[in-house]
Amino acid sequence: MTLADAELVRPITPAPPTADRDETSSRTRQTAHALLRRPGFLIAVAYVVLVILSAIAPRLFASGDPTQTEPKDKFLAPSLHHLFGTDELGRDLFTRMVHGSALSVEATAISVGLAVVAGLTIGVVSGYAGGWADSLLMRFVDVLLAIPALLLALAIVTALGFGTVNVAIAVGVGLTPGFARVTRAEVLRVKTLPYVEAARSSGAGPLRVLRRHILPNSWGPVAVLAVLDFGTAILAVSSLSFLGFGAPPPEAEWGSLVAAGRTYLVTSPWLTLLPGLAVGAAVYALNHIGKTFEELQRWH
Repeated sequence: MTLADAELVRPITPAPPTADRDETSSRTRQTAHALLRRPGFLIAVAYVVLVILSAIAPRLFASGDPTQTEPKDKFLAPSLHHLFGTDELGRDLFTRMVHGSALSVEATAISVGLAVVAGLTIGVVSGYAGGWADSLLMRFVDVLLAIPALLLALAIVTALGFGTVNVAIAVGVGLTPGFARVTRAEVLRVKTLPYVEAARSSGAGPLRVLRRHILPNSWGPVAVLAVLDFGTAILAVSSLSFLGFGAPPPEAEWGSLVAAGRTYLVTSPWLTLLPGLAVGAAVYALNHIGKTFEELQRWH
């Protein structure tokens, strides 16, 4: 055997198994440092965490009864005793907003969860199967996209009836086409990559290829869209609640609080402005978080 032949057959020493872990750990640290240097991102995360905590455990922030009336205390301006003032029945607005966040967050979570599951299913089947299934599903998605999301949600909730869950379902249906489109695009991109082709060539079945190779590498843009659509869903849920399709009185959703206070906008503007600011801040915070993740994803 010549020296050249020996070089050709020399075994290749595999990289140590810790190399990939070290690279992943380094990338994670870089991402964490980049996020910690963004005060706007940290403020947005803190606000979203507060909203979620108030929805899960409202009595940590407001121990009072959100439906308790005190006619002698009606229309009190914000003060140390009533942080956000009181409404026309003397109910503490801060307490009602804190307890009302549970209904708003619940409806938002249901709607986004429904949209992710339905959109992911449609997108995966359409992108991976192709052919007539792709054409049929994408035409259905195109029909949904042709209708404004809020108008579609309004039509669905009118058919289903009033209530928080029905509002959530209606908003979720309106969000589904976006997830379906993004998922399909990612599946089409990933399924042509060399390692996916290699998995197919080695005899891996379609379900194994989807579970082990395609779905884990298609999830990034879908997760970013989910964060962005949380803001869209909060706005849509609050809009339908504002129109009277949400939970019936005396339950307090953020949108219904805005609607209830508009009658007294001139004399008691805090009844509308403060719930409206809470909705706007939540939408802005979630959009900021989603955009930040989107930027980081492009960098990596």
